[in-house]
Amino acid sequence: MKATLLVLPLITTPLIAHHGTNISYDHTKPTTMEATVTEFVWQNPHSQLYFDVKTANGVEKWAGELGSPGTLAKAGNWTRRTLKPGDQIKLTLFPSKAGTRVGVVTKIEKDGQVIMNDREAQ
Repeated sequence: MKATLLVLPLITTPLIAHHGTNISYDHTKPTTMEATVTEFVWQNPHSQLYFDVKTANGVEKWAGELGSPGTLAKAGNWTRRTLKPGDQIKLTLFPSKAGTRVGVVTKIEKDGQVIMNDREAQ
């Protein structure tokens, strides 16, 4: 009985540690924008993309969640150098339900080529 009580938390902790994107992001409002990459962070559990979007009122700073480095590499031969500061991209994301300038990225185009599509790298 003691062994079961000690093992159970070790087994269930990873299950509750991972989160889904359906809770945080509005999947009914895909948003497409032209952007300039400011930073690409190649890390687990999710890579992060930071970018600027020009608007009529100036520049907005945004952040986007991508898949893990392993998933990105398998889905599209990505590396830590696939996106660099200054790169001009077009992307589609599902924005935060909270109204903040963050989202989960579903599509990226760079130099006229689709480099990620339909959340294949999530």
